[in-house]
Amino acid sequence: MTAEAEPLIAARPVTTPPRVRPGRYSLARTLKYAALIFFLVVVLIPVYVLLVTSFKGTGDADPSRAWALPQLWTLENWATAWTTLSPAIMRTLAIVVPSSIISAFLGSLNGFVLARWSFRGADIVFTVILFGMFIPYQAVMIPLNQLVLDLGIPSGVPSLIMLHVIYGIPITTLIFRNYYTTVPHELIEAGRVDGAGMLRTYWSILLPLSVPSFVVVLIWQFTSAWNDFLFAVFFSSSQNGPVTVALNNLANGALLQNYGVSMAGALFASLPTLIVYIILGKYFIGGLMSGSVKG
Repeated sequence: MTAEAEPLIAARPVTTPPRVRPGRYSLARTLKYAALIFFLVVVLIPVYVLLVTSFKGTGDADPSRAWALPQLWTLENWATAWTTLSPAIMRTLAIVVPSSIISAFLGSLNGFVLARWSFRGADIVFTVILFGMFIPYQAVMIPLNQLVLDLGIPSGVPSLIMLHVIYGIPITTLIFRNYYTTVPHELIEAGRVDGAGMLRTYWSILLPLSVPSFVVVLIWQFTSAWNDFLFAVFFSSSQNGPVTVALNNLANGALLQNYGVSMAGALFASLPTLIVYIILGKYFIGGLMSGSVKG
């Protein structure tokens, strides 16, 4: 090293990393966790009331003792609620499983065509499909009921499957179209060079890449169809309707004064969607994020 370079090296300023005040950092972290715990408690308060009341007897399940623990823990409410709701739960599964799968598959086809197999007027068609998301169900309920009667579709499971498939197409199309626009165009061109047509490209190239979007759509459609009440009231009855109708009849029927049975029934009705989110929640978030960044 030359003598001329030594002063230059010595003249370089020495930078030190900024010091973090431990007290300030600890205070910010404490406030953050305190806020999270507060909101968690607020969310869990109704769950606590539901769970505690479901184990109370007829005389113990009183609004004045909503916060108190049961004087005598009993499973009779759960047994009664399961006996009453189990047929409706099975019918609900028969509705939500096929309607979720069919609407997801149709939305995938629509999204592929609108995103990667563009044609004249594709944007207009996409806008018209999305317009179905903004039509209130109440506005079309009477003509829709007349249409179902004219087509001769039986009430209950068949009609509800058809309705959830139709009303699920706009949101499933939107999700899949946004996802397919992130797929590199070179994959589509490579398939065309190899002689693959539209269906072959979809089946062999895009469908294997669509697992994240299918997870998002299936969770969305499952919970939407499971929690539906408006369609269920218009197109089913207490004998052939889903669990939401049965739960409403349970709460407003002869067991009105038995709050424990109603609470146990509400927990039974919400348990499947809760399990789905617990098991597939991280895949749901990952699937949403996978279509939000351009590839």
